[in-house]
Amino acid sequence: MSNRSITGDAGDAPLTEARQPIGTEDWWAVGIGLLAIVVAYASFAAGSSIKWLAVAPAKWSSVTQLTGDLASHANGYIALFVVFAAAFSLAIGALGLPVGRFLAGFFVVFVASAIIFAAGAWAQASTYNLEPPLIALALGLVVSNLFTLPAWLAPALRVEFYIKVGIVLLGATLPLTLIVWAGPVAIGQATIVSLVTFFVIYGVARALSIDKRFAAVLGVGGAVCGVSAAIAIAGAVRARREQASVAITLVVIWAIVMVFALPAVSRVLGLPTGIAGAWIGTSEFADAAGIAAAQAYGDYARHAAGAVAGAPEASLQAFVLMKVVGRDIWIGIWAFVLAIIATTRWERDAADGVQARPHAGEIWSRFPKFVIGFVIASASVTWVASHYSLADYRSVVTPAFVAPIVALRTWAFTFCFLSIGLTTRFSLLAGAGGKPLVAFTAGVVVNVVIGYLLSVHVFAPYWAALGQ
Repeated sequence: MSNRSITGDAGDAPLTEARQPIGTEDWWAVGIGLLAIVVAYASFAAGSSIKWLAVAPAKWSSVTQLTGDLASHANGYIALFVVFAAAFSLAIGALGLPVGRFLAGFFVVFVASAIIFAAGAWAQASTYNLEPPLIALALGLVVSNLFTLPAWLAPALRVEFYIKVGIVLLGATLPLTLIVWAGPVAIGQATIVSLVTFFVIYGVARALSIDKRFAAVLGVGGAVCGVSAAIAIAGAVRARREQASVAITLVVIWAIVMVFALPAVSRVLGLPTGIAGAWIGTSEFADAAGIAAAQAYGDYARHAAGAVAGAPEASLQAFVLMKVVGRDIWIGIWAFVLAIIATTRWERDAADGVQARPHAGEIWSRFPKFVIGFVIASASVTWVASHYSLADYRSVVTPAFVAPIVALRTWAFTFCFLSIGLTTRFSLLAGAGGKPLVAFTAGVVVNVVIGYLLSVHVFAPYWAALGQ
């Protein structure tokens, strides 16, 4: 993906109006993400941890508890802002964009994200599915569609940059060995869903005369990982900015619908936690929304006095195996395949219609480099995990090394989802007409049905036994 924005980063200025960039946004995201992982590991290897830096509000049930916790960790929040601001500013400056304008807006984004984190830490938040990324998304959507944002805030709403950093950090929380621990069932089910959903959306879109590139973005957005997948594929096939924005809007709308609908239907059907989590992981379109839905069902099982079978944590475990491990790995696969197809088949000489000759360099230039960062991060943590048993990994490595990275990742995703909300206009969806909605909704229906059949019937014994 190029260093130019595709997803509606309102603050992006044409590079011709700024200094000559050094590197690309993808590589800067990879560098920042991997540097964070290296620092976290160095601290862990020295017998310490960066938990003091990767702060987040603790659970609270009264305002007094919240203010006391925030006051006790004030230095940590200040340090975290300084670290984020310094790292991001270095990249912004290297890309030839105005650092001062970015910092002014980023301060507001950070403070808003901290408030969102605090709301998500409320003791009753899980009852209402109030996960921080989901709150950020909903808040941003409300503000952007009801009010006019000040122009000085726009440079800090860098959707792509935040999500790329978050995806690299995501790799550190998913060692490659987790795929082995998950077994062939999760990978197989995710593969079936990814392929079938993509071809249904793409086929319906093409039948409705939607452009190939737009159809591809819609297809992968529904088949894999929602927003981040749409971003990656838009860059791989060079879809237009507004096409990626419409795809993201559709993903957001359906993700919000599913975060409430899937747990509710699972309750009505009385599904075991592992089976419900697998269905949510197969049918949800965004990691943050899916995590909220899976966690909500697990909490329901915990307080349902035996009304739901399965361990409460199995819901979230199944979701992670299905969505984060099984489906999300298809981002790189689809990006690579579609970049080749777009370069070798879709692009023809405008003058004589002769098919353009493929160039390996062109394919490479379009490939989303942050996926490489994801793989490097995952391989690195796999190496660390190889020195521990699964039990020791969970009890020793996860709290001191992985958990702080998870916190940093959640901050990055919160920045991203808040920025998505603040730069998404529902009027774009209306302006695109009903065809994209019809195509994407066809995939939603297929996704939910296939996910139900595979989770509740075909692979039910595997998912029901998860966590036992």
